[in-house]
Amino acid sequence: QVQVVESGGGLVQAGGSLRLSCAASGSIVSIYSMEWHRQAPGKQRELVAGITNGGTTTYADSVKGRFAISRDNAETTVYLQMNSLKPEDTAVYYCNAVKRFPRRVYWGQGTQVTVSS
Repeated sequence: QVQVVESGGGLVQAGGSLRLSCAASGSIVSIYSMEWHRQAPGKQRELVAGITNGGTTTYADSVKGRFAISRDNAETTVYLQMNSLKPEDTAVYYCNAVKRFPRRVYWGQGTQVTVSS
């Protein structure tokens, strides 16, 4: 089992910045990637950014150039630096850890990000 805990959400004005953290613990040896997703009210959950154990990153088009995903040297914590925030970035942000063979996805409880205009 893998436990995933997010932190760092909050209320920020448009144009501001926030940094989210996601810590994985437990059986972390075979984690392949960690991802940030978000879900706004009335909308489907969407991928925001991801990073593999090889360091490959991926971003949603809507956040490219504004958000950056990174991880610590122990590869147990990932961060999402969010700059130039917009009201449409308001959502609950969820982190997950992904294992392959067999595929397992472990989700955190989410953290609220609210961007005021």
